[in-house]
Amino acid sequence: MNFSEKWGTDVEEAVKLALIDLKLERDEVEVTVLEEPSKGFFGIGSKLAKVRVEPKKEEAVPEPEPEHIKEHIKEPEKQTAEEVEIKTEKKPEQRKKKEKRKREKKRSVIPREPEESLNVVESHPALDFLKETTEKMGLTLDITAKTGDNSIYVDIKGKDSGTVIGKRGQTLDAIQYLTSLVVNKENEKYVRVVVDAENYRAKREKTLEQLANRLAEKVVRTKKSVRLEPMNPYERKVIHATLQSNPNVTTKSEGEEPYRRVIIELTK
Repeated sequence: MNFSEKWGTDVEEAVKLALIDLKLERDEVEVTVLEEPSKGFFGIGSKLAKVRVEPKKEEAVPEPEPEHIKEHIKEPEKQTAEEVEIKTEKKPEQRKKKEKRKREKKRSVIPREPEESLNVVESHPALDFLKETTEKMGLTLDITAKTGDNSIYVDIKGKDSGTVIGKRGQTLDAIQYLTSLVVNKENEKYVRVVVDAENYRAKREKTLEQLANRLAEKVVRTKKSVRLEPMNPYERKVIHATLQSNPNVTTKSEGEEPYRRVIIELTK
C-alpha cells in the first residue's frame, strides 16, 4: 500500500517526514493523525505525534479493452517441473547467503554476563526500590534479581507486567534509569542495572532486527533512503549492529535526544 506512517515531536514534523518519504507535496496527500503528541510528566511518559500520509485518490473510469487487443493477448505459458528446477538452480549463491545468515546467530547488543557466574540475591537496593515503588502503584508483581561482577539483572513477572513495560518499552526504560540512579547514588564503582519484564528486551531486540533487515531490503529495492521513527540509544544500536555486515546499505543517526533517529541508505 502506498502510504507512509511517521513519528515526530508534533504533527507538522511527522507530516514533513512522511512527505519526504513519499516525495510528494502537502496538497497532494491526505493526512490522518493516528496519535496526538503529549509532553508527559517531567519528560517521563512523553508521547510523539504519529500520522499516516497517503496520496489523494483519483477516481478513474476504466476504459473497455478493445476486442482486437483481447484476441492477441496470450495466456502465460505453463512451465514444466524441469524448467522450474533449472531456474531455481540459477541462484545457488543467493541460497548460500541466505542459509549463512540463518546460521549466523547474532549476539545480544547488550552482552549479559554468563548465567553460571550470576548469583540470586534476596536483598539489594534495586530490589528494595522496585518493590516499594510498584507496591505504591498498586501493582501485583514478582520481582527477582541476580548479580554479577559489576551488574545486576532484575526480572519482573506478574499480571501487571504490561503496565511496567509501557508503550514500546518506554516505561521499562524509565524504571531502569531510575533504578540505576538509586543503585549508583553512593557507589564508587559503577554497577550496570538491567531491568526486564517478561523477557521483553530479547523480544524487542528480535523485532528490531527483523525491522532493520526488512527496511534494508526496501532501500535496496527502491533506491531510496528510509528514516526510522525516533528511538532510544539501545534500540538505535540494535539497528546499526544488525546492518553493519550488510554491504548494500549504511546506517547513521540524526537529530537530538529524545528524538534521535536512524537513517538507512544505499552504500555509495
